[in-house]
Amino acid sequence: MKYLFKIAFLFSIIALLFSCNGEQKETVTKKIFKYNQPNTITSLDPAFARSQNNIWAVHHLFNGLVELDEGLNVKPNIAESWTISEDGKEITFKIKDNVFFHDHVQFPNGKGRKVTASDFVYSFNRIVDEKTGSPGAWIFKDRVAEENPFSAPDEQTFILRLKKPFHPIMGILTMQYCSVVPKEIIEHFGNDFRKNPVGTGPFKFKNWLEGQAMFLEKNENYFEAGLPLLDGVKISFVGDRKTAFLEFKKGNLDYMSGLESSFADELLSKEGDLQEAIKNDINFIKIPFLNSEYLGINMKKKDNPLQNKWIRQALNYGIDRELMLKQLRNSVGKAADSGFTPFGLPSYDQSIKGYEYNPTLAKELLAKAGHPDGKGLPEIKLMTTKGYVDLCTYITRQWKELGVNVQIESLESATLREMMKKEQVDFFRASWIADYPDGESFLTVFYGGNPAPPNYTRFNNAEFDRLYGIALAETDDTKRYSLYKEMEKIAIDEAPVIFLFYDETAVFVRKNIKGISKNALNLLDLKRVDKL
Repeated sequence: MKYLFKIAFLFSIIALLFSCNGEQKETVTKKIFKYNQPNTITSLDPAFARSQNNIWAVHHLFNGLVELDEGLNVKPNIAESWTISEDGKEITFKIKDNVFFHDHVQFPNGKGRKVTASDFVYSFNRIVDEKTGSPGAWIFKDRVAEENPFSAPDEQTFILRLKKPFHPIMGILTMQYCSVVPKEIIEHFGNDFRKNPVGTGPFKFKNWLEGQAMFLEKNENYFEAGLPLLDGVKISFVGDRKTAFLEFKKGNLDYMSGLESSFADELLSKEGDLQEAIKNDINFIKIPFLNSEYLGINMKKKDNPLQNKWIRQALNYGIDRELMLKQLRNSVGKAADSGFTPFGLPSYDQSIKGYEYNPTLAKELLAKAGHPDGKGLPEIKLMTTKGYVDLCTYITRQWKELGVNVQIESLESATLREMMKKEQVDFFRASWIADYPDGESFLTVFYGGNPAPPNYTRFNNAEFDRLYGIALAETDDTKRYSLYKEMEKIAIDEAPVIFLFYDETAVFVRKNIKGISKNALNLLDLKRVDKL
């Protein structure tokens, strides 16, 4: 109770701070969008936009050459158009001439200057510069030309050169790492740019009480006419999700993303419908999220009983995924029955036949492997993290009915990831979230030429790798998706993973909020959001 009182007091202090300097009367009528970020923001520098908490905030403040629409199609942002050379290795962007950085005292007369092509040359070179230490350097590694990869022949022309054709590069350019930043501001602040951001986005930085709250205000000079519709954004940092949920219920927050078992049933029925008691106050949006949940198998461990393909297939047939999602996730998510690439991506193909619940076939496969009803099969250890113990328990109970005994061991997330990376675990729960909206971002998990990450299973299949190489250079979507389909079939047959489910984002917003984006990357885009 004492903790809840402190949280309530914190929210009142935040409200007071936001209305200081004689603005208290104005903030009553201003349209301020309020949401909570349970994981505190660590940096507002796009070069460090690695995790969701940083990505969302950076997206409010910055822009890139291109962006994604709700259908995950690449469309212009600061670039008004682009052309791709016949050999697919050079992309030329034309830059809009009406985009300005936010006003700042470091600019002449305190007015934000116009963005030019050379700003993108600087921004991209900064990402790959080892001195920056950006976790996003990988997006250009071994992909851009070694000589002069970024150039600006004039103020409105930016050229990106690749080593070889790589179709997903356009999706990569929509990532927040690729936001444009002003050289003079970064040189002035150095590492402190993380808390003194100056971008081009729909909102400008106002104040940041680290660990407590952050305030953004409307960019009146934003280049997209009529946007944004909101006057500002307030982000609180309450780590306890149950407490944040209570604040949402009371109306102190406008938006909440994700479910926790501690309050899931207060929001949704087991069928995934909004509870009657809150229908008048809250809207529920279920959005495909480009995340595939799976159990991974170390394919290099010779003494692992899961080296037998028939056993791997049997375990895949031995899970009732639909019931699992209903009981444990209030029907948020979709059974992974069509391969590894999740629904929500353009290349997702429901015609691909994956694994359904078929315990009879599972038992036949176990017998074929020499272990009828699991006889002679040693106990298998499954490593997971605390948040997924209930999911793994559900799965192992179903396997117990087949005669397969699996012991669950829970580890800290960082510890498990390190063990997966170092090949120290045979069987593990994992997930793979898209970095960019292309099926290649998922199929790369099984490419034999990749280290861990992303290839934590050490899967290595010559035909899969051959198709993967062809797909990377293919610019025709129909042909590329056909190649992806053949790769999915190989992954399903070889079963280096136990396919679980394709994720969905459960989004809850108050009735007076309009225009929430429904993108499958779970990106909170506020420039078209209004508060009535």
